[in-house]
Amino acid sequence: MTTVVVTGGGVIGLSIAWRAAQRGFSVTLADPSPGQGASYAAAGMLTPVSEAAYAEKELFALGAASLGHYPAFAAELAAASGEPASFRTAGTLLIGYDADDLAVIDELYALQDSLGAGGQRLTARECRRLEPMLDPSVRGGLLAEADGSVDPRQLTRALLAAAEQAGVRLIRQPVQGILTGPGDRWPGDGGPGDGGPGDGGPGDGGPGDGGLGRRRAGVGGGTDQPGSERAGGVRLADGSTITADWTVLAAGWNSAAIEGLPADCVPPVRPVKGQVARLRAPDGFLRRTVRGIVRGSSVYLVPRDNGELVLGATQEDLGPDTRVTAGGLWELLRDARALIPGITELEFTEAVARLRPGTPDNAPVLGPCRMAGLVLATGHFRNGVLLTPVTADIITRYLETGQMPEIAAHFTIDRFLGGRPE
Repeated sequence: MTTVVVTGGGVIGLSIAWRAAQRGFSVTLADPSPGQGASYAAAGMLTPVSEAAYAEKELFALGAASLGHYPAFAAELAAASGEPASFRTAGTLLIGYDADDLAVIDELYALQDSLGAGGQRLTARECRRLEPMLDPSVRGGLLAEADGSVDPRQLTRALLAAAEQAGVRLIRQPVQGILTGPGDRWPGDGGPGDGGPGDGGPGDGGPGDGGLGRRRAGVGGGTDQPGSERAGGVRLADGSTITADWTVLAAGWNSAAIEGLPADCVPPVRPVKGQVARLRAPDGFLRRTVRGIVRGSSVYLVPRDNGELVLGATQEDLGPDTRVTAGGLWELLRDARALIPGITELEFTEAVARLRPGTPDNAPVLGPCRMAGLVLATGHFRNGVLLTPVTADIITRYLETGQMPEIAAHFTIDRFLGGRPE
């Protein structure tokens, strides 16, 4: 049986581990605190339409595809885990607070129309009819009916339960480094220190294998050459090791700090701080996600079925800083109050800060690199929850076939190396 080790237990790592185990791989996931990183603070907006940008058309297509997968994904996950995924399809209402903000909304409307995903342009009165709690001074907005939302904490719990039900082995330790070995020798080929599932090596006829491990089709010279190095698993913080035929790097902003990565396999990720506040709202306070542009600043309010209202999020390039600050919370509350004055009467329940994995082009890094046996799944920035279903499918398909789907071709690490995805 082909073995896989996944580094990182956020929504991306957990979903890949679950899908790979479903396909018959023997999967181990290493993370000291699954679901406690960026996934823990995420608001869970599924908004490829309302977040569309001119320079991110490929990312819009990827996000739209992933949103299309969400209903079936959430239903399958709930059945497998016994936990609801809290998936909602109420849409997103984008609001412009003043005339300049409304001009930004109009530009977004034109972009959405050019992508074939135009929302519905609304007057101020029409916006207030949809969401009566809006301030009377708002100037207008845009309804993206196809957008949705999910509770990332509930999603993480469901993924963790489903992964364990599928046979994923969970190791609660951080990964310190990548194990490497000669490219013409695989972990599991009878070498010392293996002893795990798949000791007959890739291609031993186990479920989901079909010899795929020895086929390294893909970008950047992925085919093994005698004498070249390949990833053979991971070394944990306590010095112990996990050998595997495939190593999936899904450790969020920490992915670049894993030891043993060749320079051209280090994903260009950095920590981007986001501060989020949670309030308790009465039933029906908001019916859908509200995203606002208030004097040029962005804010969003995401209602949950359990009465929680999530306010977010700041975007701060401050390195690995997870402090909740008075200034960050003040900005969120200031802009949210401008749109919906009634939030000042709501109970304050929590404030958290976590670090998103940002990349130079705000898009994820997916698929193989020039070290055989290593697969990247990181750098999802603001879109980790949205891209969970499609990322799991892309990476699992690569593990099965050695080929990247066409929709993911733009997102390999080669775009940062001057190469072109094959």
